[in-house]
Amino acid sequence: MKLTMDPARAAEFEAIFADRQEAIRHYPGCRHLELWKDRSHIGVYFTYSIWEGQDALDNYRHSPLFAEVWAGIKGWFTGKPEAWSLDDRTPRLQ
Repeated sequence: MKLTMDPARAAEFEAIFADRQEAIRHYPGCRHLELWKDRSHIGVYFTYSIWEGQDALDNYRHSPLFAEVWAGIKGWFTGKPEAWSLDDRTPRLQ
């Protein structure tokens, strides 16, 4: 997910993410979670997560944990959040 927010809130966002990341990582169905920061644009972040399936992701998106995190940061966005669901097509060695 790409999140573009007020640069003045970047440090606060990073603190919230650091505080909640373990809870998100341990949410049922979450296999992996990372936060990436754009090198050139302060306030532009990408979250990278792997979920067991769409149902697991949807359950998280409708959870009190998501609502709490989202309520705390949604007013900081300067651009519309963008999300992509992708399938891994990396060839595996036999």
